[in-house]
Amino acid sequence: MAHVLVVDDSNTMREIVSSFLVKNGFEVTRANDGRDGLEQLRNDPSIKLVLSDVNMPNMDGLTMAEKIRGEMGNKAVHIVMLTTEDNQAMRERGRAIGVTGWVVKPFRGEAVLGPFKKMCGL
Repeated sequence: MAHVLVVDDSNTMREIVSSFLVKNGFEVTRANDGRDGLEQLRNDPSIKLVLSDVNMPNMDGLTMAEKIRGEMGNKAVHIVMLTTEDNQAMRERGRAIGVTGWVVKPFRGEAVLGPFKKMCGL
């Protein structure tokens, strides 16, 4: 089973995304901000994909991605930003960090299911 980490400060958004993924055969771990997301990823190396909001308290998603790639040295996990932000400069920063993809909310699960499965090796 492919393991996904869903990181979002909105409980509602975490639940919407998590429920969709579970219904489609993914194992899901949830985190409420970037700091929590890093901790979850450190504790569970089976995570293949991180879906993260950008704007969150304590640590934003792009900073979390920088730490995943830099401090943790994790180049294997796929990181997809799931956000309301559709700013070109922000996307370029993400690409430079090593963000794999960028999905603009609202979340349309069926549209991204194929790419998510591919990223997880399904």
